[in-house]
Amino acid sequence: MPPLKPLPPSASAAPSGPQKGLYLRKQDLRRGIELLFFAYRDFTGEADEILSELGLGRAHHRVIYFVGRQPDMTVSELLGILNITKQSLSRVLSHLIDTGYIRQTPGLRDKRQRLLALTDKGVALEAKLTDVQCRRFAAAYSARGGDAVDGFVKVLSSLLDEDMRSELRSQYPDHID
Repeated sequence: MPPLKPLPPSASAAPSGPQKGLYLRKQDLRRGIELLFFAYRDFTGEADEILSELGLGRAHHRVIYFVGRQPDMTVSELLGILNITKQSLSRVLSHLIDTGYIRQTPGLRDKRQRLLALTDKGVALEAKLTDVQCRRFAAAYSARGGDAVDGFVKVLSSLLDEDMRSELRSQYPDHID
């Protein structure tokens, strides 16, 4: 990767007193954007390699992850979580069903509903991918400590749209403000 042009020097990470708000300068905001981009790239890198060896990609990973988190979710619920079109999901979901990572069954009350769950093969892949990413989070959390983790969660939750923040707040009431 070619080196990025350096940003101008920035203020301290969290100024107080009369300097409060200096972290809102353009170069500090850009630094945050770039750190988020590069952190996400590196965070997903090892999982991407595992997926690539299986002919899968990040879209497959997202489906496997959320179906694993909520077995027997409906296709409609998954569409809501991923915020994608039926057409986009259809291709990925069909591939995961055809390759044996996800099973699809009719709903108990409404046979038109399609309930999704991981197969044993899907459970194994989800566990492997999540373990890789949990190790990375654990190392980062351990290196920075509880206050940094709390700040990280607060910043990430503040980046969410209000609807998503409200939904996550109901699932994690002690962690999303």
